[in-house]
Amino acid sequence: MILKIVQAGHPALRQQARPLTVDEIRGPQVQQLIEMMRETMRDAPGVGLAAPQVGLPLQLAVIEDPPEYLAHLSPQALAERQREPVPFHVIVNPHMRLVDGPTADFYEGCLSVAGYSALVRRALAVEVEALNERGEPVRIAARGWYARILQHEIDHLGGHLYIDRMDTRTFATSENLGRWGR
Repeated sequence: MILKIVQAGHPALRQQARPLTVDEIRGPQVQQLIEMMRETMRDAPGVGLAAPQVGLPLQLAVIEDPPEYLAHLSPQALAERQREPVPFHVIVNPHMRLVDGPTADFYEGCLSVAGYSALVRRALAVEVEALNERGEPVRIAARGWYARILQHEIDHLGGHLYIDRMDTRTFATSENLGRWGR
């Protein structure tokens, strides 16, 4: 079942999401939610979807950057973005640490700010501790585009959108970004 992705202005996008207990994570409601979020993310299509984006203020996100999403990018663009495929996975109650080092500016969009993009500066490396879809602890060390995806989705769990971090002078419709290219 495809869920409705809420848009900027919806209150769930601007509040701190609540953590889930291990029993909740393992329960049928959250397990069904994970599957619906996976379907919704793939249908959109997107590389991540946080529960607040479907109107639920829960500390839960699904992430996937499949090879077919990278096929249209040149080897130079892939290298510049440090972008590689990321298999489907779930993060619950994540705690993120930005790794000291360089940052990078790239255009970002969001399924909850549909039709727009802007340059956002993000850390190139992060470490995340979270629970997986079985309520088991996981540690993620991510670099490049994967680190950007994690930062974007974890921002949602704290009530933040990329527009809070963007270079406001670069905010553009997707159509104009494609037309005028930057």
